[in-house]
Amino acid sequence: MRGITFALCRRMRDVTVRVLLVDDDDDARAIMARTLRGVGHQVVEATDGDEALAFDLTTFDIILSDLQMPRVGGRDVLAAARAQSPLTPVVIFTAYANAEGALDLLTLGAYDYLPRPVDLTRLKLLVLRASEWRRLQLENAALRQQQQRPTQRPGDPQLVGTSPAMLNVYKVVAQVAPTTAPVLLVGEAGTGKELLARTIHQRSGRAGPFLSVSCATLPEAVLTHELFGYEAGAVPGIPGGKRSLFEEAHEGTLFIDDLEAMPPKVQALLRKVLEEKAVRHVGSQQPIGIDTRLVTATRADLTREVARGDFREDLLFRLQVVTVQVPPLSARREDVPLLVEHFLQHYAALLGRSAPMLAGDARQILLDYDWPGNVRELAQTVERAMLLARGNVILKDDLPNALRHADAKAHPTDGLDTDWPTLSVVERRYIDRVLQHTGGNKTRAAEVLGIDRRTLSRLFARERATGEGEGEGEHDEAASN
Repeated sequence: MRGITFALCRRMRDVTVRVLLVDDDDDARAIMARTLRGVGHQVVEATDGDEALAFDLTTFDIILSDLQMPRVGGRDVLAAARAQSPLTPVVIFTAYANAEGALDLLTLGAYDYLPRPVDLTRLKLLVLRASEWRRLQLENAALRQQQQRPTQRPGDPQLVGTSPAMLNVYKVVAQVAPTTAPVLLVGEAGTGKELLARTIHQRSGRAGPFLSVSCATLPEAVLTHELFGYEAGAVPGIPGGKRSLFEEAHEGTLFIDDLEAMPPKVQALLRKVLEEKAVRHVGSQQPIGIDTRLVTATRADLTREVARGDFREDLLFRLQVVTVQVPPLSARREDVPLLVEHFLQHYAALLGRSAPMLAGDARQILLDYDWPGNVRELAQTVERAMLLARGNVILKDDLPNALRHADAKAHPTDGLDTDWPTLSVVERRYIDRVLQHTGGNKTRAAEVLGIDRRTLSRLFARERATGEGEGEGEHDEAASN
């Protein structure tokens, strides 16, 4: 997590965020405003909800608001922001942070919430993340407008992504789709090779159907019968005959996936079909002319398979007239927000409901995860989360354990100086809160803490000696009510 956080900070270093800060606690508001201005942000302060609603909320990149305020509270500010500027993230401060309250705020449309006293390090990081989220949402909205233009043909497969890696793929597809050249798609499992094949077919202008078959899921005999067909009586126990997929896809496209699993005998038959542009049924030597566009796919390095003797070199030459490298999702991480939005809309339409919102921490988990299963894993994750979510908000707990704990397993010590405070800092914060509760009475605070007053004094002395304290006073680290 620390690496992701540092990367975000570097990316946002030169970005000025315009913040509306709403809090009726003058001291806390001043501390937070000073902190945010200290890192280069523009901060407009409002002393209560009434004053906040007098501003044009569409002019702010993020709104930070206390929950409990006289007359007009944080919920009113949130509702107004959702109505006026739905893509402006709103973060709520609350002294009553609990699961039910958090769910309530997120359901109302808050981007996130922060418990009071507000951790200023966490506040700075959250402002950056929320601003980045807003930027991505604006880009998503612009992309959706482009996709809805009349130039998009109804029924076209929907490829999602604007990363440089995917733009290179689109360029190749646009060039080769109108031709009859065989295309070989190379990429990891789950990268969307079949969708890309369908896109090539849609843009080819061919009138016939798109059919597909996987070499990895069928036994050799069944695969042979599917690809090349058979004559009546040629297969024991089956009286009738069967047309080949090449015939079924006449004037269309045949997609053959998992080439690396194709048996040698089938490879030999396929090479002959490509050479003669004709297919022979099993049990017949009569050639049947075909007009079928062939698109194939593999997750393996077929040149290495050729070197090992597991794949025919003469067949590979015929299949790789045009080769398209389909990038893994890890090579186009900037597409993850677009894909998440796409799958939210897609599955919401299938379920007949409105697309849910993502809680801030759930969204960050999706952005930080490495996605070894690529786009397929992301799609399944979003679908699962939508089915498990209660209400119209996907929370962190709706995501699989593998995602929620992935970063902790990979980097068990990461994030301690950014997302998680050290033990001494937690200890000092707790002592400060107890002292605040006792009005600064150290004797009473020691009783509450279950220690004697001299032990409490030693804790303060140790912090002064080691420099582990959080500043000159509690308000240097936290803004409280």
